Amino acid sequence: MSTKLSITYFSLLLVLTLLRLPLSVNGECKCTCDKDAGDDETGKHERSEALKYKVVAIVSILVASTLGVLIPIVGKKFPCLKPESNIFFLIKAFAAGVILSTGFVHILPDAYENLTNPCLSKNPWQKFPFTGLIAMLSAILTMTIDAFATSYYTRTHLINKATPENDDDHYQGDVELRGQHEGHLHVHTHATHGHAHGGIFASDGSNQTQSSDLFRHRIVSQVLELGIVVHSVIIGISLGTNDSTEAVKPLVAALTFHQFFEGMGLGGCISQANFKYRDIAVMVLFFSLTTPVAIGIGMVISHANDENSTKALVVEGVFNAAAAGILIYMALVDLLAEDFMNPVMQGNLRLQFGATISLLLGTACMSSLAKWA
Repeated sequence: MSTKLSITYFSLLLVLTLLRLPLSVNGECKCTCDKDAGDDETGKHERSEALKYKVVAIVSILVASTLGVLIPIVGKKFPCLKPESNIFFLIKAFAAGVILSTGFVHILPDAYENLTNPCLSKNPWQKFPFTGLIAMLSAILTMTIDAFATSYYTRTHLINKATPENDDDHYQGDVELRGQHEGHLHVHTHATHGHAHGGIFASDGSNQTQSSDLFRHRIVSQVLELGIVVHSVIIGISLGTNDSTEAVKPLVAALTFHQFFEGMGLGGCISQANFKYRDIAVMVLFFSLTTPVAIGIGMVISHANDENSTKALVVEGVFNAAAAGILIYMALVDLLAEDFMNPVMQGNLRLQFGATISLLLGTACMSSLAKWA
C-alpha cells in the first residue's frame, strides 16, 4: 500500500465523519426533556471546570495513543518481541481481547442506546433491531473487502509469474524433443532440468505465500484502523460536547487507558505489515490525533449540542454499529483465529494456554473501563 493510498483512504473517512457529526447535532428533537433552571453563574463555573479537564484529556489521550501504538512497532527491534516470537503471540492475544471487548462491550451497547432512544420515532426505529443489522452488514462488508483484495492480489501475482513458467515449460519441451533423437542425453538433461525446475517452483511458492501474507497483514491493519478511527471520532466529540465536570473527570482516565490498549492492538497489526516508514508515520498520526482533534471539535460546537437530536442519534448509532461490526470481525477472524490456528501455537500447549489467559486479561481490562466510558 502506498503512502498516497493510505492518506486518501483515511482522509476521506475522517473528513466525512467529522463533518457529518457536528452538523447533525443541530437537528430538532422529537421529544422534550425537563431541565432544572440552574443559576447562570453556576453553569459558567461548571463549563469552565469541565474545559480544564477537556484540555487535560487532549494531552493525556494524545500521549497514551502514541505510546500504545508505538510499543509493538518499536518492539520489533528487540528479538524477544519480534512477530515470530512466543511473547508477541501473547501480546497480540491481549490486544485482540481489547479490540473484541471494545466492539462488544463499549461500542455495540452505545449503538443500541442511540438507535432505540425514545426521541426517535417508533416507526421504524423502535420496531426493528437496526443496530444488529448494521453491525452484521458491516462485518460482511469487511470480510468481502478482505477476501476480494487478497484474491485480487493473488491473481495478479500469479499472472505476473505466468510468463517465466511458460517459457520454462517451452524450454523443457524443446529438450524432450531433442532427447528423442539423442537417446541417453534426453534422460540426463531432462532429469537435471526437472530438478532445477522443481527447486525454482518451490522457492517461488514460498515467496508467493510470504508476499500474500504480508499483503493480508496490510489489509487487516488498515481496515482495523478504519473501525478504530470511526469510534475515536464519536467518543472524542461526545467528550468535547459534555459540560458536566462529574461526567468528564472519569472519562479522562478511562479514555486514556482505552486509547492506550487500542493502540497496542493496532500497533501489533502494523508491525506485522512491514509498511514503509512514511506509511507507518501516517497511520500512527491518524490514530493518535483523531480523538484529540475530535475533542477539540466537540468543544467548539458544545454550545449547540443537543444529545437528544434525532439526526445526531441516528448518525452516531449507525457509525457505532458499523464500527462494532468491523472491530468484532477483525478481532475474531483476522487476529484471534489466525493466531490460534497458527502451526506454531497449535504445536505448543503452553503457548495456547498463555494466549488464552492473555486474551481474557485483555477483555477484562477493557470491559472494566465500560463503567466510566
